[in-house]
Amino acid sequence: MQTRPLGTTGPQVSALGLGCMGMSALYGEADRAESIATIHAALEAGVTLLDTGDFYAMGHNEMLIGEALRAAPAALREQALTSVKFGALRDPDGGWSGYDGRPAAVRNFAAYSLQRLGVDHIDVYRIARLDPNVPIEETVGAIAELVEKGHVRHIGLSEVGADTIRRAAATAPIADLQIEYSLISRGIEDEVLPTTRELGIGITAYGVLSRGLISGHFTADRQLAPTDFRSMSPRFQGENLQHNLSLVEALRKIAEQKGVSVAQIAIAWVLSRGEDIVPLVGARTRERLTEALGALDVTLDDADLAAIEQAVPADAAAGDRYPAAQMSHLGTDR
Repeated sequence: MQTRPLGTTGPQVSALGLGCMGMSALYGEADRAESIATIHAALEAGVTLLDTGDFYAMGHNEMLIGEALRAAPAALREQALTSVKFGALRDPDGGWSGYDGRPAAVRNFAAYSLQRLGVDHIDVYRIARLDPNVPIEETVGAIAELVEKGHVRHIGLSEVGADTIRRAAATAPIADLQIEYSLISRGIEDEVLPTTRELGIGITAYGVLSRGLISGHFTADRQLAPTDFRSMSPRFQGENLQHNLSLVEALRKIAEQKGVSVAQIAIAWVLSRGEDIVPLVGARTRERLTEALGALDVTLDDADLAAIEQAVPADAAAGDRYPAAQMSHLGTDR
């Protein structure tokens, strides 16, 4: 498995990370046994970075990863690096109530995550979205205290803008920024990516297949459960969906010419954007994991990249990546 540095202050990690959220929440039913088997298969393939959030199904995802790690051979368990997001407030009905970045809350969230994961430290710890009532310096400072005590190894950020990145980096060393980045979500290229590169901060890119939209497997007639995030996502609605799937078909022609799948060429494109970018693949089954890992063998030359750019230009997607109510929480500079 190829490796990449997680910024200048973080660890070496596998070139692909495994995003485990879909094994617990937001994308329909998942099979627990298959989820654990997929985590084990990822570790066996050399994947080291396992990404989760303490609020994914109210702790279910962390417990799932903890169970998988306990059942894994010691050598594989030791190579696993945990990346955890915290701060989202939930209620028993599954509702969302904002974010809490107060230092006391940071310590509280970390204590529960360590217990659920069954580990003595978290490798990368980050608030999922900014708390508008707490300066980023206070939140990052609290994580830095956890680093000093050995409970956390590295500090990360998630979905923030350039100004916040600079303020956080002035407070403590930042390993990486987790943010959505894909062929049809390229907003980081203008300000965020130049800033992270200037400061030596890595990128862990989630949504590299845009929640399955550009995986090559999503169809216009697919029925989504009301609890599936995509049933509310603007990009999956009506004319937006039809337009976005037409982009997928244009990409499919290029993939077929190279003898690879749409998902593989979409992941390979993200991999091609720089050694400082680590794509997170949200595979929920071993079959999808195997397909995603195949992207590591795809080489895109200048002609391929030009063809992809022509087929799916920047800003070509129709619809925002989140519903309007959630867009206000993305990239907020505080």
